Amino acid sequence: MLTIKRVATVVSNYQEEGSGTGLDQRVLGCGRNCLGKCCLSVSKLPLYAFNKDEEDTNENRIVTKEHSQVSFLHNLLLGQWEDRMSRGLFRYDVTTCETKILHGKYGFIAQLNEGRHLKKRPTEFRIDQVLQPFDEKKFNFTKVGQEEVLFRFEPSTDRTSHFFPSAPADVNSNSPSVVAINVSPIEYGHVLLIPRVLDCFPQRIDHESFLLAMHMAKEAGDPFLRLGYNSLGAFATINHLHFQAYYLAVPYPVEKAPTERIIAGKGIEKRGVTVSQLLNYPVRGLVFEGGNSMRDLSDVVASSCICLQNSNIPFNVLISDCGKRIFLFPQLFAEKQALGEVSQDILETQVNPAVWEISGHIVLKRRKDFDEASEAYAWRLLAEVSLLEDRFEEVKDCILEAAGGLREVEVEDKKEEEVLYRPLSSESASHISQDCLVLQ
Repeated sequence: MLTIKRVATVVSNYQEEGSGTGLDQRVLGCGRNCLGKCCLSVSKLPLYAFNKDEEDTNENRIVTKEHSQVSFLHNLLLGQWEDRMSRGLFRYDVTTCETKILHGKYGFIAQLNEGRHLKKRPTEFRIDQVLQPFDEKKFNFTKVGQEEVLFRFEPSTDRTSHFFPSAPADVNSNSPSVVAINVSPIEYGHVLLIPRVLDCFPQRIDHESFLLAMHMAKEAGDPFLRLGYNSLGAFATINHLHFQAYYLAVPYPVEKAPTERIIAGKGIEKRGVTVSQLLNYPVRGLVFEGGNSMRDLSDVVASSCICLQNSNIPFNVLISDCGKRIFLFPQLFAEKQALGEVSQDILETQVNPAVWEISGHIVLKRRKDFDEASEAYAWRLLAEVSLLEDRFEEVKDCILEAAGGLREVEVEDKKEEEVLYRPLSSESASHISQDCLVLQ
C-alpha cells in the first residue's frame, strides 16, 4: 500500500478536532448547528432553486433593474461570501495576497499565500486508491457549522429560478445540496459545492452530481467563475463529495493553450460533443465542448471521469466558460512523490498540483519561491504531473470508449498555428476585488 504523510488543508472551522470557533450559535439539534441531519431537520437555510431546463435560454436568471445583465446567483454568492468575511469566518484575508503574472508565452499566475499552510493537522492520506469508502469518523461536511453555508442549491419545480431567504430542509425525503465557504480560500469567492450532503457520498464522480456542478457554472453566468474537482490521489483532502469554485478575473493558462480535435466515436458525435487534446502544455489532458444539451456534455465528461476512477487513475477536472468547456487531466504526481521520483527542489516548495495549479494558477507558500517564480519553474512543476505519452494514449482510448465509442482515426492534422487564446464567452465582470495586487 502506497501512503504519504499529508498535511490537510483546513476548509472548515470545524475540521480540526476539538476546535471551537468562538462564534455565537443557536442551540439546535445536537447543539452545534451543524449540517448533520440532527440540526438540518430543525433548521432553515437560504435556498436558491435553479432552472433545471437544459435549453440555452435566459430563463435561468432572476433579473432586476439594477443588474439586468448579471445573474442573481452571481450577486448572491459574492454578497454572502463577503458577509462571511466581515464576520471573521476566514482564516486569513485572501484579498491581500500578492499575485503576479509570470512572464512567458502562457502567463502562468503565481500567488503568495503564506497563511494557507498554517493551522493544519497531519493526516495519513492513502494515494493508491481513487475510490475509498466514506468514513463518518473522519472530518466530513456534515460537521460544518451552518454559519459557513451560503445557501442550498436545488433544482426548481418549474422553468424559472427562485430565491428563498429562508426555507426548511425536508431531510426525510431529500438530501440538500449546499454551497459553503472554504475557510482557507485560494481566491475571491472561493466556495465548496457539496451535492446531497446528507447522503455522505465519498469523493467520486457520478452523473447527477456532475450535472449539478454544470448547472452552477451556467447559472452563475460568469466565465471568471470556474469549478474544479480533485479526485483522491489527485490532492482531494476530504473524502466527502465536493467541487470547488472561485473567481479569477484573468484567463487560466490552460484556457489559452492550443488544442487538436480528436475524431471520436459515433456515440460521442451523436451527443454533439467535441473532444480535443491539449498541445504544447506541460500536462496532457482532454477538452470537452459542445453537446446537443448541457446533459449531453455533462454525461460524456462524467462517463470519462467514472472510467478513470474505476481504473484507479487519479484525475482533476476544470469546468470553464460557464460550463461550456471542460478540461480533464489524468495525473500521477502523488504516486511519483510517494515513490521518491519527484525532484527535491520541487518538493521543497510544498506545492500540491491540484486542479487550480494544473490550470495555471500556482499558489506558493514561501516568499522566496514567489519572488523567484518563473514560467520555467511552472513548466517543471506541472510536467511532473503529466502522464507519459504512451500511457496517455492508452488512457485516452479508455476514456473515449467509456464516453461513447473508440476513436475511428487517430487525430486530425495538428493546428498549432491556431489562435493561442480563445476568448471566453462573456465580458469581464466588474465585481472582482481590487484589493488583490496583480503585478505584471
